Amino acid sequence: MMSNAVNLSGLQNVAERTLVMLITTMVISWSGTGTALAKTAPESFADLAEKLLPSVVNISTTQTVEGRERPTMPQLPPGSPFEEFFKEFYDRNGPQQRSRRATSLGSGFVISKDGYVVTNNHVIADADEITVILQDDTRLPAELIGRDPKTDLAVLKVKPRKELTAVGFGDSSVARVGDWIVAIGNPFGLGGTVTAGIISARGRDINSGPYDDYIQTDASINRGNSGGPMFNLKGQVIGINTAIFSPTGGSVGIGFAIPSSTAKPVIDQLIKNGSVKRGWLGVHIQAVTDEIAETLGLNEAKGALVANVIKGSPAEMAKIKAGDVILTFNGKKVEEMRSLPRIVAETQVGKDTEVSVWRDGEIKTLKVAVGELEDEKQVTSIGGEPKGGERDIDDLGLTLSAITDQVRSRFKLTKDAQGLLVTKVDGDGPAAEKNIRPGDIIVEVSQEEVSTTADVAKKIREVKKAGRKTVLLLLEGQGGMRFVVVRLPTG
Repeated sequence: MMSNAVNLSGLQNVAERTLVMLITTMVISWSGTGTALAKTAPESFADLAEKLLPSVVNISTTQTVEGRERPTMPQLPPGSPFEEFFKEFYDRNGPQQRSRRATSLGSGFVISKDGYVVTNNHVIADADEITVILQDDTRLPAELIGRDPKTDLAVLKVKPRKELTAVGFGDSSVARVGDWIVAIGNPFGLGGTVTAGIISARGRDINSGPYDDYIQTDASINRGNSGGPMFNLKGQVIGINTAIFSPTGGSVGIGFAIPSSTAKPVIDQLIKNGSVKRGWLGVHIQAVTDEIAETLGLNEAKGALVANVIKGSPAEMAKIKAGDVILTFNGKKVEEMRSLPRIVAETQVGKDTEVSVWRDGEIKTLKVAVGELEDEKQVTSIGGEPKGGERDIDDLGLTLSAITDQVRSRFKLTKDAQGLLVTKVDGDGPAAEKNIRPGDIIVEVSQEEVSTTADVAKKIREVKKAGRKTVLLLLEGQGGMRFVVVRLPTG
């Protein structure tokens, strides 16, 4: 008899006894190594690896590297005793380098039985020839179907002699930090290598591109793993191993994979069109800080603050304004600024899309027809001609001036510059604390355009009268448009 057994003799009916026995079993189970409902690590990854290894391939590329011209022998006076010495030295040590064939290796995986293969763009970039090497060492020449440098993805096509083993994509959005994953690739050219680990973090931005949203893992990933798949325990691809953080060049337990939620739409477009079309809104944005949220009346710092709207863009046609905070786009929440470009890019070009913005203390819903992102989108300057004289704005700790021809020449401003120019900044004042500098232009105060120094002084008086402690400025300069919250002096 167990010491913690329950005495059932006093219970009146079978139902009561059954319930107590069930509870007792659950308590005993939970008091052991963990809760009964918790998932445990698999005893072995062998069955999973055996199933998946045939779908993972090595990518071998070759390219021609042009030789360098040998340095020219210095001109020496006729009959110089050094002439023979230099001639012999250059003939022996400086022969012209001929063109050579450079080879590199990476990884990839098969996504269709008829031969579509996914890898990283950087694995095949600048390659003259691409060869896919299967698990059984069969070598197949590959055709480049399409590539996308912005997400570092590429799709290849081979003509297999027999049906290939293919894998499918899983939903990376449901993967959680702590979940087990398996990575397979070609590290250091060693062929199919299986490693296992967990998802260490999600949503990593490593500054490699505009749509960074990497899955971080501690599974061993090294050079040559690029383009290889990251699997969940169902054998579905939830990531494409792309980068490592390594001071030594080897694995230190920090690897990054493109999530399948980002990769699959790109891959589908590459297969269908050979290129990728992305949505374009036409705004410059910045993060919503706690100060900005407080100033705009938002309960929490979230969304993307519109600093500037590009003329002729879909945003302008949808009447999105500078100072709006974009909270949702196409039904997706914009939790932070950097998620908006990715959401917009993934939206179908030409689609009429709902955008929720925070404006004047309330949520407004707008409709925007998403444009197509091109490689270069030019920002159009704001036009207009300011008026007024120079004035000290003590509450801000700066001096403002109208943009006269003399000022325009001194600060090298464009002829279309509009607003009020900051000519001096008190080093101990509120403006200096926010890195406002001479040469910046104040375009708006409290989300209203200003054209004279009197306008600025009036807006600040209104803010103080309303009992607010900060004022929101829209500035142009130091690389673009930006909002800044300046705290006003008390008393």
